[in-house]
Amino acid sequence: MSSSRGRRPRDPRRPGATNRSGTRPNKDPQRAPRRPRSGARPQRPVRAEGRTAREIRRDGGRPRRRPASPPPPLLRRTFRRGDPRKRIKIGGALILTLIVLLAGRLVQIQGLDAEEYAAAAADMRLRTIDVPTLRGQITDADGNPFALSVEVRTVFVDPQEVEEDERDELVTELATRFDLHEEEVAAKVDATPSRYQVVAEQVTHEDWEEFHDLGLSGVGSEIDYERIYPEDTGAADLIGFVGAEGYGLEGLEGYLDSTLAGEAGKRQVEVGSDGTQIPMAGGLVREPEPGRDVRLTLNRDLQWYAARSLAEHVEELNAEGGSAIVTRPDGEILAMADHPSYSQQDISETSEGDWSNGAVAETFEPGSTNKVITLGAALEEEIVTPETVYTVPYALQYYDQTFRNSTDDGTQRLTVNGIMARSSNVGTIKVADQVGAGVLHSFMTDFGLGQPTGLELPGEESGVLTAPEDWWGTQLPSVAIGHGLSVNAAQMASVYATIANGGVRSDLNVIAGTVDTEGDFTPAEEPERERVISEETAEHLSLMLEAVTSDEGTAPQARVDGYRVAGKTGTANRINPETGTYEDGGYTATFAGFAPADDPEIVVQVVLHNPQDTYYGGEAAGPVFNDIMSFALKSEKVPPTDGEAPAIRLFEDEEAR
Repeated sequence: MSSSRGRRPRDPRRPGATNRSGTRPNKDPQRAPRRPRSGARPQRPVRAEGRTAREIRRDGGRPRRRPASPPPPLLRRTFRRGDPRKRIKIGGALILTLIVLLAGRLVQIQGLDAEEYAAAAADMRLRTIDVPTLRGQITDADGNPFALSVEVRTVFVDPQEVEEDERDELVTELATRFDLHEEEVAAKVDATPSRYQVVAEQVTHEDWEEFHDLGLSGVGSEIDYERIYPEDTGAADLIGFVGAEGYGLEGLEGYLDSTLAGEAGKRQVEVGSDGTQIPMAGGLVREPEPGRDVRLTLNRDLQWYAARSLAEHVEELNAEGGSAIVTRPDGEILAMADHPSYSQQDISETSEGDWSNGAVAETFEPGSTNKVITLGAALEEEIVTPETVYTVPYALQYYDQTFRNSTDDGTQRLTVNGIMARSSNVGTIKVADQVGAGVLHSFMTDFGLGQPTGLELPGEESGVLTAPEDWWGTQLPSVAIGHGLSVNAAQMASVYATIANGGVRSDLNVIAGTVDTEGDFTPAEEPERERVISEETAEHLSLMLEAVTSDEGTAPQARVDGYRVAGKTGTANRINPETGTYEDGGYTATFAGFAPADDPEIVVQVVLHNPQDTYYGGEAAGPVFNDIMSFALKSEKVPPTDGEAPAIRLFEDEEAR
């Protein structure tokens, strides 16, 4: 048995292994050991430190390299190069596949979907813009405009479309007709590579048509509209104005914007590389839809006169401002003026505070004009009759406060007629004490105080009317004579319109309806109506109010020659905004009334804020009422009154007068 039995054969490739002949194999079995060339002197191996000569000879004289550390098990991978012919075949197949895909895509883009992609490319150069539309007019009841839009043109040239033989004539005509310098026009006509050069703006429709009739090439125009407000209408605070973009911002222009604005059209334009919009022939996508006209209930002449009269008296009395409202008994407003006002043609010179419509936005204490509700409630509840007599002293202590009449006439025996005619604070308080807080508050609410007027105008304030359960000791007498609550001018105009209308209250309205592009009129919805007091009570109040304008009343200044006039003065303290008290707050002077008293046609409400020279309602506001009422009666062609007012008794110890 061999002694090597059971041992593993030695791998001849392992270091130190020998073959069967006992010699060591070459490192590369295919390559013979290198021998020195003939005649060459063999190099003597350099003995390395720590190595024997035999080891140096065994390694062929090369330095011995320290074997590298084996890689970690996870990195021990063997990479082998594949067959190069196989790699070439795979690479070729991939390239061929890519070429086929690209060719197919090219065929799809340039062949099958050519039109679609061409359209998409064109769309990248196109933009859709709004085409301005004609904004509706705002007119009075007879169609006279308070606001209207006029067509204007923006004239442009397309230099690439200008015929060479027309070039000089085009430059001359543009410069002459639109008052331009020929050098500037020539530069725009010759501009390259531009397709759109604006030459003139705000050109009237007539001027453009005259130029267009010349038939010159390369010239076009774009339509726009300019909002115009006729001067001296006196209605700026009510009408309002539009902004630079053509949208309503204030007044009826803002409130009725959706009706007036219409709907803009759509047009496609091509956008040049510099961002210039180039109008295209046939690029209209949607026709613009004009807005509807709005017809108001106003009378333009009466509106103008009321505004002028108010302004003159405000300046004459050095007042802070004022309002005047003219309405029919059914609530149809004929004029609504406010002062100070502003010019709608020059908004840049005004501020937001100037745009407010004080007739609905500014509140004040109504003063004695509120007594008509107190006495009306007592009549309606049958607590008193017009001739019920009261002992009326000059002053009356009510809890911790003393109430006085405006003049010291001593103690008088006044009828309810006399209490109204003399505007007695003390007499009114005595009547209110019998009416009670709950009933009085209920009538004030029914007459429209403390709630919207129905006008729905921008900035409208409803005023303040405290609930009766929150009234303290002196609140009842204060409210009865028009203090401790606030109203706007439109609300008090509605109170007197209700009495003039036989006791039926109608929401105030200023919009008669709309007119479409065909000229068809659509009336506005009918305002809500409600009976507040009986017709009999309304007649009693009318006679009492007529006595106010008599020689024995507080406002003979309000009488109008030829007509029976009914009305009531009002003088109230103003709250000082700095202190929150009446001290140094000034006064509010008012007068409200109607004519003819026996068959009312016109109602006028006048308010003056803090007049300086005189502040009593009869003396300050009465003349303004007289002026406006006189013009209104003539303007509306109301015939003079036949006969005189029936006699009524003001004092207990006198005959009826």
